[in-house]
Amino acid sequence: MKTDITSFDQLPITLRAEQVAAVLGISRSNAYALMRQEDFPTLHIGKRMLVPKDRLIQWIEASTQK
Repeated sequence: MKTDITSFDQLPITLRAEQVAAVLGISRSNAYALMRQEDFPTLHIGKRMLVPKDRLIQWIEASTQK
């Protein structure tokens, strides 16, 4: 999935792995690996994994302050 994201405002409320990959500039497989990490803000609904936009933004900000 190729998307041109220029602002967090363009993101949906929850993101799929493909969207997380596009935002972070990583591969889809790396996005899935990241979403399986305990400290990453993943929401599990059945077998689906979603990332709330606001929690992703918080995670990015916290990660850049380390």
